[in-house]
Amino acid sequence: MIEQERMNCMKCRHYYVTWDPGAPRGCRAFGFKSQAMPSQVVLASSGKPCLNFEAKDKG
Repeated sequence: MIEQERMNCMKCRHYYVTWDPGAPRGCRAFGFKSQAMPSQVVLASSGKPCLNFEAKDKG
């Protein structure tokens, strides 16, 4: 995987932490929860990096 394809979900406004111990990470843009980081799930299932990444507001 090239470095440009890696997304840091924790810096994305769509990322959230869930209460589900089996799927503690979620993505509001795609509407799913998973055990892995959402960007890894998107890359594995589509073969493309996440196109919904939006940086969090710094304010």
